[in-house]
Amino acid sequence: MTQPLRFSGGRNIALKVPPHQFEATVAFYRDVLALRQVDKQLPSVAFEFGACQLWIDKVPGLSQAETWLEVVTNDLEAAAGHMQAAGMARRDEIEPLPEGFAAFWISNPAQIIHLICQDEATVG
Repeated sequence: MTQPLRFSGGRNIALKVPPHQFEATVAFYRDVLALRQVDKQLPSVAFEFGACQLWIDKVPGLSQAETWLEVVTNDLEAAAGHMQAAGMARRDEIEPLPEGFAAFWISNPAQIIHLICQDEATVG
């Protein structure tokens, strides 16, 4: 018997910021909010953000910041069909994913980018 398709919030939130706002944005989370820095892989810096990780990514060519969210699912193939049936646009062209990484990109009706990825706990 197949399990019903499920979605839940993932662990990662990404703020994509233009280069001219990167240092000030990182300083805000590091110095003003005093969040603990957990990773630095330039051009990205990650902070502990409750149960999540908040990634600040420097992205050339942006004119304003964007927020990207991670969503995990128990069935990636069913999730792709579900998103297509709901009219959500696939956006796989926006950022390459590592080879073998079970995920795809969509944008919601407000054009917020979401990474839909396989919940590792459901990989069997």
